[in-house]
Amino acid sequence: MSSRTELSAPSLLAPLQSLPRLLLAAVPLSVLQPVLGHIAAHVARSRPELFARLGPHTQKRYLIDPTDLPFVLVLVPDASRPHLRAHRRHENPRHHAGIAGTFFDLLEMIDGSLDGDALFFNRTLRVSGDIEAVVALRNALDDFDGSVVDNILDALGPLAKPAALGLSALRAMQRRNRDGGKQ
Repeated sequence: MSSRTELSAPSLLAPLQSLPRLLLAAVPLSVLQPVLGHIAAHVARSRPELFARLGPHTQKRYLIDPTDLPFVLVLVPDASRPHLRAHRRHENPRHHAGIAGTFFDLLEMIDGSLDGDALFFNRTLRVSGDIEAVVALRNALDDFDGSVVDNILDALGPLAKPAALGLSALRAMQRRNRDGGKQ
C-alpha cells in the first residue's frame, strides 16, 4: 500500500462540478446580459420555427431555474423581440411558468438526451405556473430538428468551439458521476 494519499475519480468530481457555480457567482450579471440577449436573438433568427411552435405562449415569461447555479433565467420566446435575462435568485422575477432542475438535467433535456416527462415524474424536474405554456415549450423543443445546445453555442461565434469543448468535458464528468463513476 502506498503511503501517498490517492484521490479517487469520484472525490475529484465534486469540486469540478461545483466549478461553474463558483465561477458564475463571481461574474456580474451585467456581463452575462449581452451574451444572453445575443443567444436569444441568434436562436430566434436562425431557428424561427422553434418560437413559432409556441403559438400563443410566445409572450409568456418562462423562469428557467438551474438550481445549482447562482442565478435564474427569464425567457420570453417572442421571435421578433426575444428576451433572455439572468436574475439573482433573491430578485424573484415575475413569470408565467417555471421550470427548475439542475443545470445538467435542464441542458440534457433541452438537447433531447433526457426525457423531460421522466425527469418530472421522478421529481428531478419541477414545473410551476402555466403548465400549458411549459408543455408547449417542451413540445417545441421535442420537435426541434438538430441540437438546441449546438445552436446556442453557434451564437458564441469564435468562442463556440472552446465553449463546446469545455461543455463536453463537463457533460462527460456529469454522466460519469450519474452512472456511479463507470464509463
